[in-house]
Amino acid sequence: MRIARFSIDGNVAFGAVEGDSPPGSTDGLVLDIIKGIPFADFELSGTKLPLSKVRLLPPVLPNKVVAFGRNYAEHAKELGNEVPDAPFAFFKPSTSVIGSGDEIGYPSFSQELHHEAELAVVIGRMCREVPRERVKDVILGYTCANDVTARDVQKREKQWARAKGFDSSCPLGPWVETDLDPSDLTIQCTVNGQQRQLGRTSEMIHPIEDLIVNITEAMTLLPGDVILTGTPAGVGPLNVGDEVAVTIEGIGTLTNKVIKRG
Repeated sequence: MRIARFSIDGNVAFGAVEGDSPPGSTDGLVLDIIKGIPFADFELSGTKLPLSKVRLLPPVLPNKVVAFGRNYAEHAKELGNEVPDAPFAFFKPSTSVIGSGDEIGYPSFSQELHHEAELAVVIGRMCREVPRERVKDVILGYTCANDVTARDVQKREKQWARAKGFDSSCPLGPWVETDLDPSDLTIQCTVNGQQRQLGRTSEMIHPIEDLIVNITEAMTLLPGDVILTGTPAGVGPLNVGDEVAVTIEGIGTLTNKVIKRG
């Protein structure tokens, strides 16, 4: 099931996305409004809306976004970094999250903004100290993410709070796909229609199970929390006016435009 969060006439709700459409298009897609929330038992209302008539929102509002860096060997290599022996985590605040179609504000304190296409894992239930064999039980589904990074700030400040945590630096969407095998999916990023990144989730150094075991050893994850799983090689610059799109096989396309931050 594809679960979207949306607004219409000032009201916010979740809905199940039904139908088929060309890649990057919402033509032919409808939303069956969910009675309740997707983190508990819910029913479909039978009330349906064309997806083109609503505004898609970030598919979840996470309490926290836990991101893992350098989880693809070629990406670590392209930035001159060593591959970590264990998963390497950092955080993006909830205020960094935006949805598909929202604008990425180019931060005034950076001159080198980069895209990073990633598979995001959405947590479905409160959990901690999750054993590897139970990881699937705590996952609601998967969505597309862009770990937008002020690369010059990341290099200069040595820690990543501002470089990766500024407002609008974590686009998520367009929806959560709950029925998906994430082990070998194509991840692609384009900028103004030109391919920049192309990789597969099977290239991860540490698979999703290891990432969730690692972080839940230390902290509790809550329903709606998001895990970013790393980016394949090919990261590169974004400029004001660019349209950046992250497409993941079996999920869909997350699209955002870069604007000058006011």
